[in-house]
Amino acid sequence: MTSYLSDLIQYRRLFQMMLVLGIGGTLLPGFHISVINYPSMHIKRFINKTWLERYGSPLHQETITLLWSLIVSIYFVGGLLGCLCSGYLFVKHGKKKCLLCNNMLIMVAALHMGFSKTAKSFEMILIGRFLYGISAGVCSNAHSQYLGEISPKKLRGFANTSAVVFLTLGKVLGQIMGLREFLGTESLWPLLLAVCGIAAFVQLVSLPFFPESPPYLLIQKEDSEGCLKAMKQLWGEGDHQAEFDDMMKEKAAMKSVKTMSVLEVMKEPALRWQLCIMNLLMMSIQLCGLHASSIIDRFGRRMLLWGGYGLMAGILAILVTVLSLQNQFSWMAYCSVVLIFLFVITYGIGPSGAVISVMMEIFNQSARSSAFVIAGTTGWMSFIVIGMIFPFIVEALGPFCFLIFMGILVISGIFFYLFLPETKGKSIMEIKEEFSTIHFRKKLLPTAEKNSPLEHTFCTKF
Repeated sequence: MTSYLSDLIQYRRLFQMMLVLGIGGTLLPGFHISVINYPSMHIKRFINKTWLERYGSPLHQETITLLWSLIVSIYFVGGLLGCLCSGYLFVKHGKKKCLLCNNMLIMVAALHMGFSKTAKSFEMILIGRFLYGISAGVCSNAHSQYLGEISPKKLRGFANTSAVVFLTLGKVLGQIMGLREFLGTESLWPLLLAVCGIAAFVQLVSLPFFPESPPYLLIQKEDSEGCLKAMKQLWGEGDHQAEFDDMMKEKAAMKSVKTMSVLEVMKEPALRWQLCIMNLLMMSIQLCGLHASSIIDRFGRRMLLWGGYGLMAGILAILVTVLSLQNQFSWMAYCSVVLIFLFVITYGIGPSGAVISVMMEIFNQSARSSAFVIAGTTGWMSFIVIGMIFPFIVEALGPFCFLIFMGILVISGIFFYLFLPETKGKSIMEIKEEFSTIHFRKKLLPTAEKNSPLEHTFCTKF
């Protein structure tokens, strides 16, 4: 308890910055995703009423449904676009400036939402949702990377987990504020869709009082003095020489390496395993989830990932059995509810927080922004694909649809167990060295196969 209190006092400025980043970071995408379903009937009536006043005839139900689907889905199109642009923007202008500009974009989107009913324009809702999507693509990547870069090694896992906490908090806030007792009414739904502009304004006026990330200042801006000043501002007046030395080693290793583009990251053989792990993490994270706790820094990332996915696969196997027997035994319905809670809790305790930590820790400064663009693209595309095809899978397979996800979990868990090194408490250079041994071993395999029949048999089985 004493160590936690001393950390809270020493790193109070860091915790304040984590709060500011969360308010204008992953909190907003979580809110946007959950809140849009609550005013759906009000928005559909508004679209029909607006059309009737303009053209003197009501819209067909199919057209209203199509326009509503466009309002929902254009958010993900914007998210994909924002994610694709984020890598270049972070390298060019830094994450702090990008977040500040992103806040202004959110406020513009909120104004479109808030005044759409007054202006009798459902097109303003479309524009607002699209701008919200672009901002979500930018702030999701910026928030996760910024957190990892401003945190000392011993708090890196905890800091990265806070991005998932704010994402979940945003979803909960959206669900609460969307209730009829709050803002989910016929008269207040424009305010419901515009309220996140307040969070953007809070970050806009607060973030200028905090520094840019130390690694960005040292490695990309070559500002050693600014880096040390930022470290003291965020981490207190203690001895941070070890952290600074790690950054200097990374800077020295990157002297002959320029900042890599998305295509260069994808083509780089030395980053192949990291990209495989990152994309698998992003696809698997779409399954479901709440948020992790500080156990990520106690047990490490690797164990939480493969162990968590293994437990989740087992729970899904039992859930399929229970759902299949639900019609025969009425009490099975209660078992299925318990299993769903267990599934979500297991995800929250294990893989959820570890995902962002691993993604931050397996790439160096030159490749990180482009790698997050690839990860974000995978995440947004997975979101779109699952949203489109899952209803058809449920209709075709019924409860057996969960077997597909069980297979994904098993494959993911085995892959992480075999190929993901533990990243807890290690510097970027140490993690890079571990991945280098994987590539080195892979290159040696053909030679070993030629020299030894016994080794050839072993490698084939492996």
